[in-house]
Amino acid sequence: MLLSEQAYKKIDREIAKFPPEQRQSAVMATLAIAQVETNWLSPEVMQEVADYLRMPAIAVQEVATFYNMYNTKPVGKTKISVCTNLPCLLSGGERAAHYLKEKLGIDYRETTADGQFTLQEGECMGACGDAPVMLVNNHRMCSFMSDEKIDALVEELKK
Repeated sequence: MLLSEQAYKKIDREIAKFPPEQRQSAVMATLAIAQVETNWLSPEVMQEVADYLRMPAIAVQEVATFYNMYNTKPVGKTKISVCTNLPCLLSGGERAAHYLKEKLGIDYRETTADGQFTLQEGECMGACGDAPVMLVNNHRMCSFMSDEKIDALVEELKK
């Protein structure tokens, strides 16, 4: 088994939210749980999810590759997604992204040499009024990202 007993307990709680014959409806939550534990969704992890949910592996892969919050390739310990939708872009997102790229020495879809950071473009995060917006590991939203706030965030995440 590639996932821990604790992960399967969480997955079982998600499955329980649906009728028994529709356990595959828990696929998104299951992928999120698996990704938190493994950092990315390898073909083997996706196969294990498919087997556990009793659904075709291709259906799991379709979900994992459709949504950008799932990592289907290895990523750094910390993934930072920068909102690049037009409202954020026009409200300082492009400047913030450029500053972060320079600071980390990488471009979008790249990982730092030490494996610490991966940088990605993100779709709308629903916080246009807080632009520029960044999302850390799909769980922590950071708003109004000035150069100083980016510096502080990177230093905090290095620890």
